[in-house]
Amino acid sequence: MKSIDSNVQYSKIDKSTVFKGSIKAKTDIRIDGILEGDVETVGRVIIGKEASVKGKILCANADIEGVFKGNLTVSGTLSLKTGSNVEGEVFIQKLIVDSGAIFNANCSMHSEEDGVKKLTTTREKTA
Repeated sequence: MKSIDSNVQYSKIDKSTVFKGSIKAKTDIRIDGILEGDVETVGRVIIGKEASVKGKILCANADIEGVFKGNLTVSGTLSLKTGSNVEGEVFIQKLIVDSGAIFNANCSMHSEEDGVKKLTTTREKTA
């Protein structure tokens, strides 16, 4: 996985953290701990190798190495790394699945335009 540029702002949930609730951000979010709840960002969501997320995610792009269960809406690309496990409902534009990833989800793919509309519409409702 690419390292995150030190000039780019992002929020992080450390591996020793358990978080229950909702997160809304305008930056990338990296989750290495346990999260139960909703995540909404116009940036990228990264779920680390030892992370577990249960809930709803709305983001521009996502890289998953750990476990995700729930509803995932990605306006751009969802990348599932070796060892990842995704279950639930997934709405994406592009999907990249590495060998060894587990993908047990109902998946719908959309055009780039529809993904941007979905992300923009949700953001406007919450602004």
